[in-house]
Amino acid sequence: MNSQAASRCFWLLLFLFPSTATENLEAPSFQPGILYQYRYSMDAQFNYLSRLSWQRSRLHAEATVHVQRLWRNPNDAGEHLLQVEIHNLQVRHNPEHEKNQTTNSDPSTESSITAELRQPIFLHWNNGKVERIYEKARSPQTLGLKRGLASLLQFQTHLGKVIEDDISGSCQVTYTISNNSVLKTKDLNSCIRPKFGFSSVNKIFGVLWQPTSKSIYSMEGSLLKSALAEENHVISLSLKSSIGVNITSRQYLELVTQVSGSKELPGKSLQDALAAILEKPRPSEIASEPFKRICTQCPRLRNYLKSLDKKKVKMDVAKASTTWKFHRVVQMLRDAKKRDIIILLKKAPENMVSFYVEAAVAAQSTTSLMALSEFLDFGNKKQTPLVEKFLYAAALSPQPSKELFSLVLDKINEKRLDPDIWETGHIVIGTLVGKLCQMKLCGLQEVGIGMETIQQSLKHTRDNAERVIYLLALKNALLPETIPTLLHYAQEGSAAVSAAAVSALQRYPTQHMTSQVKKAMNRIFHQIQNLYPKTSRLTAAEILLDNEPSPMDFINILLATRELEPEMSRLLQSKIQGILRSHQHPTRKVIKTVLKDPQINNYYFLSSKTGNSNSFSGPLAVTDDIFSTYDQEMLFTESGLLKKGITNFNILSHGHRLHVAQVVTEAAGFEGVLGGSPDEEEQEIMAGMSSILLGVQFRPITIFQGYADLMSKILMSGSEPTNVVKGNMLFMDHQQAIPLQSGLQTVITVQGGLGLDISANINANLWDQELKTSIKTRAAVTMDFQAEVDAPFFQATVQSQSELETALNFDTFLQLSENLMCLQLTEEHGSCREIFSVFESSANQSTAIRKGRSAAIPGRTLPFHRANSEMCKLLLARTE
Repeated sequence: MNSQAASRCFWLLLFLFPSTATENLEAPSFQPGILYQYRYSMDAQFNYLSRLSWQRSRLHAEATVHVQRLWRNPNDAGEHLLQVEIHNLQVRHNPEHEKNQTTNSDPSTESSITAELRQPIFLHWNNGKVERIYEKARSPQTLGLKRGLASLLQFQTHLGKVIEDDISGSCQVTYTISNNSVLKTKDLNSCIRPKFGFSSVNKIFGVLWQPTSKSIYSMEGSLLKSALAEENHVISLSLKSSIGVNITSRQYLELVTQVSGSKELPGKSLQDALAAILEKPRPSEIASEPFKRICTQCPRLRNYLKSLDKKKVKMDVAKASTTWKFHRVVQMLRDAKKRDIIILLKKAPENMVSFYVEAAVAAQSTTSLMALSEFLDFGNKKQTPLVEKFLYAAALSPQPSKELFSLVLDKINEKRLDPDIWETGHIVIGTLVGKLCQMKLCGLQEVGIGMETIQQSLKHTRDNAERVIYLLALKNALLPETIPTLLHYAQEGSAAVSAAAVSALQRYPTQHMTSQVKKAMNRIFHQIQNLYPKTSRLTAAEILLDNEPSPMDFINILLATRELEPEMSRLLQSKIQGILRSHQHPTRKVIKTVLKDPQINNYYFLSSKTGNSNSFSGPLAVTDDIFSTYDQEMLFTESGLLKKGITNFNILSHGHRLHVAQVVTEAAGFEGVLGGSPDEEEQEIMAGMSSILLGVQFRPITIFQGYADLMSKILMSGSEPTNVVKGNMLFMDHQQAIPLQSGLQTVITVQGGLGLDISANINANLWDQELKTSIKTRAAVTMDFQAEVDAPFFQATVQSQSELETALNFDTFLQLSENLMCLQLTEEHGSCREIFSVFESSANQSTAIRKGRSAAIPGRTLPFHRANSEMCKLLLARTE
């Protein structure tokens, strides 16, 4: 029976199979002196999930399987020792494409592959359950096929749920009985197997695995007549479920004939019987032992070093070609020696060293981390930019290791650190603590030391600037047990400390917004006990609005807007209007319910005072897998100057949320310069910026501090933009082994690369009273998805490579004299490309198929509120 006919038969049986059972069958057994000959077929198919359905890899194998009983326990008729042999193996791959050409085991592979496959395996078989296997195979691929065949003989003839061991691991299995048939349903998600591979901490950058496994056994009395097993695995990216593979694996075993076989072995015990056929009988586990395929054609660092030139290389980090190079270098460094990595770092052109440092962090091998430890000198001021690159690369790692954390912790504990490195280092320690805890490694000694260091330092320092840094570290760690500490500093700290603590609390999910937290936010917003800065009060109000507020919480915030300063009132009311417009916002229903009261829903309470401050949110991208939003918040002083601007990008996917990016610009002290009334919160003229990338808060940077610095930087026409983030990283790093019941091993490898260049600029013209800010984000995203299949006689790789180049510009133009402001968010023309590849190799041939597609992404201007559009028309018309 071919695989298609077997599949049709399989689903027909499932359709006819009743959902309940009331009977059990005879326990399975084999008779002595009889050789049972079965026809065996195995089929595996790997299809892309995309619409390009022609790209696939398929393997079909047929063989004759001999089964005979060698021994039976005289005290237990169901306990057997079975000998299982594979004969006459025939293999085909992609038979439709190759006109059904058959590849028999030829002489060149007979000794290395087929001879080992012919070696029998011995099963300790008890009433249908394989308790142990004994074999001589040493090749993991050959052993896998034999384990797959043994797993097909793993079943029971009475109904129930059990934990059963087979090639998939220790799994929960459900048996249903009907007539002379057994239906076996295996929950592959429940399987416990040897650990292998790794996955990204953030689930949005993870892989979705949807497996199913069903088997049907046909019995004639106690004799197994046939067995049909089918597995299906759909593996896709969380971000884009069209990138992935659908793996189908089928096995079919059918009794053909019974002939005379050998006599049973003498011996009363199993060990006596095994001693008669094996010199040193050692049981093997039936569960698959995952292994990594050795890449014979991958580039080696030693060869790469020969072509390394010290001349400067022009490289744009926001181009896909650079990001693909980053992928290749990471792969090289994972298999490289420490000595070669150090040579690479020392010989590299000056502008390429940071690129290789980031790649070494992404590789995260023992040798790459040892090389970084030796190469980087945290006390050397010349290496300060390079060390900061290293620290941020560590913080952005999708799955940081204990060794990486130990390296960062050891280096930060050194004396005589540059202030910037000290600040960045502690923020990164908090980030790594949080990620390791998400990986369920909170119990590591190093994690405890890192967290204790931050909390104790925060407790004992009297320097407010240091307190802010420690609070930012706690913000990145995002541990629930630090909420009481954050609440203390939010209510008792200085203006900057309070703002940092409240901002940290804002990142916690709703389940951690307890009544204690909400009471504290109410005290801060309404200034019940102390006076608080505007930014802290507004953030506290936003925390209340976003986290299941009570009707009274909302009413009190709305009533308070009549007493607030006009700009704060305007900003809060725009936030409320934004919630009402957003169908995804969890608070929308509560607010709509409250506004049914005409005493609240009226012009007096819902009309904002005069002001420029505003908050806006809109969709950036909506697909079956993600809902991406952008939002902008602008808070102005009462004299019309920009006090704080926040730009956010968020992604919601499959129940998970990620704060993709945030850029915050702040300005203070301009009122006195322009002759206005100084804000009581502001003392010195300054402008600063901070950013978040992929959920990681970066160290805030100061654009200028003081009037003299302002005159030398801001007032200079054509001043260079301030670099916020620039570099390469892996945002997704996933490796997973999936053992198929047929005995094939599939390894899924996913790498997502990101090349990012974010810059910002603030230009002020005090004579014309104009303020312009510009944030430019250029990015290249690459995704490499591979499914590798390994068998003794066959290897295949199904690969999908995708790339995207895009750019976003956010510009603000403020005319102070006329109180006009224009916001513009534009997406430049971009491009995307996908390449699909299938590589196959067997004993006597190899094939490679590639197909690609590309598309241009048109540019667009993303909308804000209507009033903004009208002001932009006025301001832009004057500049033309």
